[in-house]
Amino acid sequence: MSKQTKNCKLIEAALRGSQQAYKGLYQEYKQSLFLVCLRYAKDRSTAQDYLQETFINIFRNLQQFDQTKGVFESWAKRIAINACLGNIRKNTLYSVNLTGAEQTPTTEVDALSKMTLAEMLDQIQRLPYGYRTVFNMYVIDGYSHKEIAAELNISISTSKSQLMKARNLLQRRISLNQRVLNQDHG
Repeated sequence: MSKQTKNCKLIEAALRGSQQAYKGLYQEYKQSLFLVCLRYAKDRSTAQDYLQETFINIFRNLQQFDQTKGVFESWAKRIAINACLGNIRKNTLYSVNLTGAEQTPTTEVDALSKMTLAEMLDQIQRLPYGYRTVFNMYVIDGYSHKEIAAELNISISTSKSQLMKARNLLQRRISLNQRVLNQDHG
């Protein structure tokens, strides 16, 4: 049985009220959706809260998913992103955080290629909230600056500025980590 067929059966059973089907959908998607939440959250605990809200929203709106028009995982990821953004808007005043944001681009492609997924995720999580949110939305989730501006109630130029500053800060941190590694091994 293909994954798509299995998912269709789980969704249909969940819509009929099967607790086992809800559990099956949770087990199938908890890890990939947790990674989405972790990119937006400041820590694992917050990501877990976002994940819980994501699944509440998925199960509450399951009847709205049209199996003929889309892939369930994509639909679920969009719900996760929206849950994260909703919490960000609710729990913080979105503002431009300029602390430590010089604009000196330094590229360290070699350092980046040596980073593990966990190390890269850690670097993204350490970005200031505004930088992290715009970076995730633009680079990872494929939003346009216009969409980001609308979602976060900021200007398009602020979105572009936040992305540039996020990239610069990540590049500086990656460069610094590479220099530290080279000193330790040199």
